Amino acid sequence: MTRHDDVVQVAVNLTWCAPGRVGGSEEYLVRQLVGAARVATDDMSMDLTVHLGADLAAARPELGVHHLSVTRWPVARRAARIAFEHGPLAYATRTADVVHHGGGTAPLWGAAPRVVTVHDLQFRHLPEYFSRGRLTYLRTMMPQSVRRAAVVCAPTSYVASDICAAYGIDLDRVVVVPHGMEPLASDEATVAQVRHDMGTTNRQLLVYPAITHPHKGHHRLLEAMTYLDDDVMLVLCGGQGTAEAQVMADIERYGLGRRVVRAGRVPTATRDALIVGADALVFPSEYEGFGAPLVEAMSAGTPVIAADIGALREVADNGTAARLVGASSREWADAINNVLASPDDVIAAGRQRAQDYTLAASGTALIGAYQRALEAR
Repeated sequence: MTRHDDVVQVAVNLTWCAPGRVGGSEEYLVRQLVGAARVATDDMSMDLTVHLGADLAAARPELGVHHLSVTRWPVARRAARIAFEHGPLAYATRTADVVHHGGGTAPLWGAAPRVVTVHDLQFRHLPEYFSRGRLTYLRTMMPQSVRRAAVVCAPTSYVASDICAAYGIDLDRVVVVPHGMEPLASDEATVAQVRHDMGTTNRQLLVYPAITHPHKGHHRLLEAMTYLDDDVMLVLCGGQGTAEAQVMADIERYGLGRRVVRAGRVPTATRDALIVGADALVFPSEYEGFGAPLVEAMSAGTPVIAADIGALREVADNGTAARLVGASSREWADAINNVLASPDDVIAAGRQRAQDYTLAASGTALIGAYQRALEAR
């Protein structure tokens, strides 16, 4: 730290975050900010002000551990949010010591050292899943945002290396701020009620919590279900993405109407009960920057079966804490059968791995990123 006489003022930009629409990145930023408040000490001397829209403020009361600056601008609309970031927000944060932009891009002007969080570079690897407007914006704004940042935060070493390769920055400018979360828990009565409501009592239950975006790999999982015994059921929870119609069509095409429950967005307590009460959590995504549901399941003692891709491989400790699977639906079916038959080793390793992803660890890493940005003044 270079500031000793007064409190360091940090402005955090979450105006880009529309609750329920940005998936794991919302949980990531909220949890690390809560973690930062828990580990803050007098020696750190930091005062955080979170700038956000009214919808996020209402949906995430836990952010109240920091000062909140709630805008009336309709920042849920991208054009309005960009205009707000480049105008009123840039002006409001002009006296901050550090400004943290949590959505991967930052305004074109601003004097304070910047911290920019890049959740992933999916738009570079799977551009076919992005609209032309969104792709153009990210291709234009992210390179300059990363290169002008004093510090870039990434959720995994995989994403950190990807950023450096894509934009030619040194790895020592990137801080890995891991996801942090409380151990997932749900009482037996709630689990039993949720399983009853979903029609999965006395059945083997797989759960996949993910928005139906194209890259989430629902099609692979649904095809794998055709190779599994009729006793195995699957609950798909999460909001509707652009692949929703295809997911529903696949359920009908494979004749899975009685074995697959499309629950949609469910309350947090229901989602937690599903993960705690599942016989396995499955995660067949084609691309991730982290994969928080893996850690949630691990903490609850639910075995995990996940796609063998960069970030998930890292979170799974190279296949020690979760069963990693390739692209073949038949491989998925075989892995599911193996884990359902013998889950103990995966469960034990998963519980151990989950201890690396605490709110304290995440918050400490975030404060460290702010300290490094301040030292770059």
